[in-house]
Amino acid sequence: MEISEKWIRHYSSTHKILLVGEGNFSFSLCLASAFGSAMNITATSLDSEDELSIKYMDAVDNINILKRYGCDIQHEVDVHTMSFDNSLSLQRYDRIVFNFPHAGSRFFGRELSSRAIESHKELVRGFLENAKEMLEEDGEIHITHKTTYPFSDWGIKKLGKVEGLKLLKKSKFELSHYPGYINKRGSGGRRSDDYFPVGECSTYMFTQS
Repeated sequence: MEISEKWIRHYSSTHKILLVGEGNFSFSLCLASAFGSAMNITATSLDSEDELSIKYMDAVDNINILKRYGCDIQHEVDVHTMSFDNSLSLQRYDRIVFNFPHAGSRFFGRELSSRAIESHKELVRGFLENAKEMLEEDGEIHITHKTTYPFSDWGIKKLGKVEGLKLLKKSKFELSHYPGYINKRGSGGRRSDDYFPVGECSTYMFTQS
């Protein structure tokens, strides 16, 4: 019996999807729940499995559910080097997604500083540089990011252009579009499991030029 294609916003159950920088894995679980399967989803975190269990109360439960859906879970994946990771680089993806990239807890409350902004931009550059090597020919790279100052100073569109990518679309992001997704601060520190207000934000969708 043929399984029907299912969509949630920009993502289809037929897409090969790579999610990076997952915290409590609630975004991955949101997609899997919408599709009724995670056979085409690879979800990754920078943290080890042990670190996740300490930082996020619901991470282990979410991961266990994802595994039952058939999700490929990978830990200790660094976006700066992921295109060289044999567990990831042997595939090509239709969507590579990084929600709310952030360079770490040392910059919480210091987002106005030039050092913070440059560190965040370096993270995004590293991600884009690697992600473009892992895309299907007509694939897309998605970055969801706050659009108000000082986050607007990261210059996401320009960073993509420098990496030879074209901004296909910029779509307003609404948490309500992704039931069950709970964004977390993450990035180390004592407040990793805290929710943060997303405010005004958009998903930037890049393709190969």
